[in-house]
Amino acid sequence: MSNQIWARKPVSMFEEDQKNSKLNKVLGKWGLTAMGIGAVIGAGIFVLTGLAAREYAGPALAVSFIIAGIGCAFAALCYAEFASLLPVEGSAYAYSYATMGEFFAWIIGWDLILEYAMASASVAVGWSGYLGKFLALFNIHLPLWLMHDHATVTRILNEATSKGVIGDLSNQYSSIDVPSFMGFNIAFNLPAFFIIMIVTAILVKGIKEAANTNLIMVAVKVAVILFVIIVGSFFIDTNNWVPFIPERYIDASGHGHYGWMGVLSGAAYVFFAYIGFDAVSTQAGEAKNPQKSVPFGIIVSLIVCTILYILVALVLTGMISYKEIDLEAPLSAVFASYNLGFAVFIISIAAIAGLTSVLLVMLLGQSRVFYAMSRDGLLPKSTFGELHNKFKTPYKATILTGVVVAFISALTPIEDIAKLVNIGTLLAFILVCIAVWIMRVKEPDRPRPFKTPYLPVVATLGILSNLAMMLSLELVNWLRLVAWLAIGCIIYFAYSKRHSLLGKRLKENKL
Repeated sequence: MSNQIWARKPVSMFEEDQKNSKLNKVLGKWGLTAMGIGAVIGAGIFVLTGLAAREYAGPALAVSFIIAGIGCAFAALCYAEFASLLPVEGSAYAYSYATMGEFFAWIIGWDLILEYAMASASVAVGWSGYLGKFLALFNIHLPLWLMHDHATVTRILNEATSKGVIGDLSNQYSSIDVPSFMGFNIAFNLPAFFIIMIVTAILVKGIKEAANTNLIMVAVKVAVILFVIIVGSFFIDTNNWVPFIPERYIDASGHGHYGWMGVLSGAAYVFFAYIGFDAVSTQAGEAKNPQKSVPFGIIVSLIVCTILYILVALVLTGMISYKEIDLEAPLSAVFASYNLGFAVFIISIAAIAGLTSVLLVMLLGQSRVFYAMSRDGLLPKSTFGELHNKFKTPYKATILTGVVVAFISALTPIEDIAKLVNIGTLLAFILVCIAVWIMRVKEPDRPRPFKTPYLPVVATLGILSNLAMMLSLELVNWLRLVAWLAIGCIIYFAYSKRHSLLGKRLKENKL
């Protein structure tokens, strides 16, 4: 038992898990690819482009996407090999368990919980922003306090007051009065809460229903993104690209932005946009031929989305000065500034559909990580591993995830949520790059339908590029990650280590 925390889960145990799995295997390679595109194209284009361009990279946002895409490409190749070797749900958690031991697996699984939950919450907030702009096209407005969290409401009111445009808010909201209870102002992002609960209901119903819903939404948003690129290109003013990389400056809090460091920081933030291919690997347990279809879905979805991201970034920063980009709904706002109402209508529909498909895949990935960890005994199986008798989905884990994420999205600012996602994702990618290399050395003869070319080079570059983006993030992100992992360590030694299936087999000398 003393060696349990370093014990690796044998591949034979993974194979046994798959034979005993009761999950429905209904996903083909194109269904998985659509899942990847569904997760990747969303907040990155429709929401975070505004934050990354205005606060970090300026017109060089396209370069930030290229840097993030390159870092992801190295990690994606490593994910693809592992997915062909271990076609199981659990993603980086399972890969770490097979190579670096139970404790590392727990840490990365705990990290993935934070990644998917915060990603879903961030997307839900973005969804709410686009819904507000869509309803405004029909002169339908909701109260300010029901469209944002408390911190965001306070920021909006303070900025409007300081600029003397408080009256303009009345054109955006049915009321700007904020109710209070016992001296505390009340604000609750109702649309964000609502969409999380709707998606949760779809996921409880079944993977096939979720995949079909996602496929329709992916088709809609890809078509609209192509529309944005083509139409927006006619309104590009190249003066908006000058200077392409704005001069570096230090703000009042001591943080630096713009310059090459700003471009790198921008890459670390838009990196959030690429975590969809990671989610593809969490659905390997429900794929028809996971050894081939999962690597295909990972690589193809990443290539398609990277190209679209770069083109959209160039169009956005070319249509408007980076200093004036809207943070909540940048694409809709920039087309509205050109009085292209029809474009705003189309973009809003695509954003709403697109962000919904991201939520589907992110929340799906979250519940599958929970399921994998509970099957190994590291989380209570009665809560996280029990499948619905009819739908064959881990319904309790799905509902619990949905409720928690819904409240986070309703009560937390998008910028704070997004910062929690990226550092965790980068850590997961680094560990997968390490893990696939370890497995290649320890078990070189095990069949691999997909093999990462030039693995030592690819894995090393993946580790270095993702580590560089981690180091470019502000200290507060590291402190939040350390705090989250510290909580995870307490839970592991208090519960998971004592209930581990692998630990029990070691104790019984069955391994």
